[in-house]
Amino acid sequence: MLNALIFDVDGTLADTESVHLEAFNHAFQQEGLDWHWNLADYTRLLEISGGKERMLHHWRSVNPGILEVDADAVRDTISRLHEIKTAYYENAVNNGAVALRPGVLALMSEARAQGLQLAIATTTSPVNIAALLRAAIGADWRSHFLAIGDASSAPIKKPHPQVYLQVLADMRMTPEQCIAFEDSANGLRAALAAGLDTIITPNSFTAHHDFKGALRVVPDLTQVNVARLKEWHNH
Repeated sequence: MLNALIFDVDGTLADTESVHLEAFNHAFQQEGLDWHWNLADYTRLLEISGGKERMLHHWRSVNPGILEVDADAVRDTISRLHEIKTAYYENAVNNGAVALRPGVLALMSEARAQGLQLAIATTTSPVNIAALLRAAIGADWRSHFLAIGDASSAPIKKPHPQVYLQVLADMRMTPEQCIAFEDSANGLRAALAAGLDTIITPNSFTAHHDFKGALRVVPDLTQVNVARLKEWHNH
């Protein structure tokens, strides 16, 4: 029986990645770095889950000789960059730069009306989640979700299933009672590793990914309703 829907955030609930890219480049400029990620760079970097992890990967790629003795300084710089980036992103979302993808809010509303629970399983930060959902749903957005797993509660990033396992435990549900929603190959791998049927809604950054194993791959959620989800889930 289907009892809950578990949503990824970035790229799944909303097309956030262009704003994230803008925010990263703003942070680099603010800190006086000569880094600038273009669309192709960022599309490749999205194969690495987590903003701090992406920056560290890039740092190591442009400075392959970086010494371990510099690890604390590198970590401090990455943290400072991430704080600047997050503040820029939150401000952009608050000013209407990002909206939920088509069909997302309607499906959430129908699911809740029919007694299904909602949850979030993401590698993004709590601040990013709050900024997006406060703008899209309202000040009481948190009450719409039975469980939320994020970068603060599940530090091992996707494709590891940690965040999904945490959310399932928090909801006290089995994978068979839930469907996950993702947009990327790493997200799909994480959900499948947790035993979850997974619906994929690709975006321009992830359309080239391999989605083998997904329950369905659909352009967006406009044609997806609870009855259809139950049908797919049961078969």
